[in-house]
Amino acid sequence: MGRYTGPVCRFCRREGVKLCDKNKCATVKRNFPPGQHGQSRKGKPSDYSRQLREKQKARRKFGLSENQMLRYYKTAVTSIDESGPRMLEEMERRLDNVIFRSGFASSRRQARQFVSHGLFSLNGQRVTVPSIQVKTGDSFTVREKNRPMPAFENLSKAGANAPQWLTVEAAAYTGKVLSKPEKSDLESILDSQMIIEFYSR
Repeated sequence: MGRYTGPVCRFCRREGVKLCDKNKCATVKRNFPPGQHGQSRKGKPSDYSRQLREKQKARRKFGLSENQMLRYYKTAVTSIDESGPRMLEEMERRLDNVIFRSGFASSRRQARQFVSHGLFSLNGQRVTVPSIQVKTGDSFTVREKNRPMPAFENLSKAGANAPQWLTVEAAAYTGKVLSKPEKSDLESILDSQMIIEFYSR
């Protein structure tokens, strides 16, 4: 199955929380699941249901496939670190997420497209794989020939909301990874332990 390209707020409504990177989200006016019976769904969710919903929230927040989620889970449980935060850290260190966090793209979906089209270089090398894991000391930049593009015209505020583990030089179209994401830098709307429990069944 290919990557989903439909309305992103449909997922926000399904999970009952804002997952998209848009300023205006459909959950503000319609905070109930989509579909004909969205407002009439009742019943107490089971443990499995809650674990599944947390896993789906993470998938939809970062735009991941099921195989990618499973790979991050396996990396997390074989690590000496705490499994839940380590799994979220793996997602945070994706190149497309780093570009979004740095302010070079307005959404993770746009950042993924930028990388796929080869608009960025990592440590001086052109990259086209959004899932590349960045490391401490890595630098990423908009390739010089792509800088005149309209998407990069207003980068004066790039880096204004970047987390502490990233630094951005908007004038040079460049960013750098200073360290690994801390636990406080991870997505607060995701319960990583429930995701681990889902895959541990």
